Amino acid sequence: MAIQFTLNGKPQTVDVNPNMPLLWVLRDTLGMTGTKLGCGISLCGACTVHIDGDATRSCVTPVSSVAGKKITTIEGLSTDRSHPVQRAWIEVDVPQCGYCQSGQIMTTAALLAKNAQPNDAEIDDALKGNICRCGTYQRIREAVHLAAKLAGAPAKKSARLDREEPVEQALAAEAMQVGGTL
Repeated sequence: MAIQFTLNGKPQTVDVNPNMPLLWVLRDTLGMTGTKLGCGISLCGACTVHIDGDATRSCVTPVSSVAGKKITTIEGLSTDRSHPVQRAWIEVDVPQCGYCQSGQIMTTAALLAKNAQPNDAEIDDALKGNICRCGTYQRIREAVHLAAKLAGAPAKKSARLDREEPVEQALAAEAMQVGGTL
């Protein structure tokens, strides 16, 4: 069955089993290997893509359900790593093994599209379904705050100082509160 959709801004038509998971269409049929298989049951987030702007697990999404929709993969955020989330991930040096990172980045990009300046609780809630086996959660949170700043979101008021403060200072203070260093 021929299924049409837009992938990273370009029209696509695939002739595959309509029940095939979108993940396998992206990876095996279209060669978009940035989206990863982690668990295959929508629990880890490694396969996250955007469907019409919403972060969606592609491992359990039948390709027939995306007919006529816009899909963005990690490759579609930017061709040169200039997207604010990608820049923040690089600057903060988030990945260790990197396997989960495309899902983390795609979930973060969807979060920031809806909430330009999330607080820690909102970040944790949005990313709670994305598992990082290396445990880089503190750096992920730091990168989300930096991505918001890079995207041009105004600085939040510091709870401690009740004034605007640069993101780097606020993050350094947070890291010190929990016993870490940046």
